[in-house]
Amino acid sequence: MIPVLVFYLVFPAAIIWACIRYPVLDKIGMIILCYGAGLILGNSGVLPPGISGIQEQVCEATVALSLPLLLFSLDLKQWVHLAGKTILSMGLATLSIILVSATGLLFLSGPDNWKLMGMAVGVYTGGTPNLAAIKTALDVDPELFLTFHTYDIFISMLCVVFFITIAQRVCLSFLPRFTRLESEGTLQDHGEDIDQYKGMMTPASLKAFGAALLLSGLIVGGSLGISSFLPKSQATAATILSITTLGIAGSFVPRIRQIPKSFQLGMYLIMIFCLTVSSMSSLERLVNLNLPLLGYVTLCVFGSLSLHALLCRMFRIDTDTFIITSASAICSPPFVPVVAAALKNKTIIISGLTTGIIGYAIGNYLGISMAYIVHTFIQ
Repeated sequence: MIPVLVFYLVFPAAIIWACIRYPVLDKIGMIILCYGAGLILGNSGVLPPGISGIQEQVCEATVALSLPLLLFSLDLKQWVHLAGKTILSMGLATLSIILVSATGLLFLSGPDNWKLMGMAVGVYTGGTPNLAAIKTALDVDPELFLTFHTYDIFISMLCVVFFITIAQRVCLSFLPRFTRLESEGTLQDHGEDIDQYKGMMTPASLKAFGAALLLSGLIVGGSLGISSFLPKSQATAATILSITTLGIAGSFVPRIRQIPKSFQLGMYLIMIFCLTVSSMSSLERLVNLNLPLLGYVTLCVFGSLSLHALLCRMFRIDTDTFIITSASAICSPPFVPVVAAALKNKTIIISGLTTGIIGYAIGNYLGISMAYIVHTFIQ
């Protein structure tokens, strides 16, 4: 068990080093490499029996600790200076996934369908941290979660391929061309460029990481304490929402917001999560398909993308802004630089990262609240 745990903790560092050393790997993406390594590990037969308990604990701990770290570096005051169409496009993407995921429930049967909508809204507004957090908050069956997550990985990768190949040419046929650089402000040290990960092992960075992890741990501990006063059925959801709220609150404190590379540390924990959760995935799920669930995930991704494109046409939002906000919402911020590079428009990276971080912040609220709203109506 110990060697596997050490592998989970250390391998992402090797991925970061390799991406810095070999740019071709960076073009693939650290998150994709972690998912790929996890899939190989999980289907190789080398994992010891009974490892699932440790895997679940690693997943829960990394998600809980990463959420505040991802949120600390936000500067909410800068959001008001973002280009109006960027924020509008994000809002339209959020509306699209809510409408499409709710519609998709009409074609499913089962007592836990409302939980599927919660996970869909969370992951396609924010990202993997939100999916894992909402899974915990809604007490989703582990097998259902892993199947959903496996299909999400597969369908989202198809979406990434679309974004980096023909999306721009297709969208230019009905959306305006990106013509000018709008003033979008800057963000505090949470770019996904691989250069941002250099220097993470310096004494100064390690000291800062210790402080950030301690603060994140206090937030998690405090959130668990708060939720302990609530009924068990509400405790987990309250814990996740409390962690999110306290993480955002921490971003208002300049000394916390300026902790160097706190976002990168949070992403490192997410890489551990991606490696671990993908090692829990079985390729048998892609062979023995749950067709209704696969159809639901496909509808959520490509249905919301299509509706988002239609709404962007109505509001005259340009092609590149539509694509980057869609990539940020559906595929999460780690894919923003990859898509921006394919579009040959690095000026939109800040737009994608910013809306992605906003998605991280609101994904838990939206996913959990929409799930319970739907649950109330179908009871």
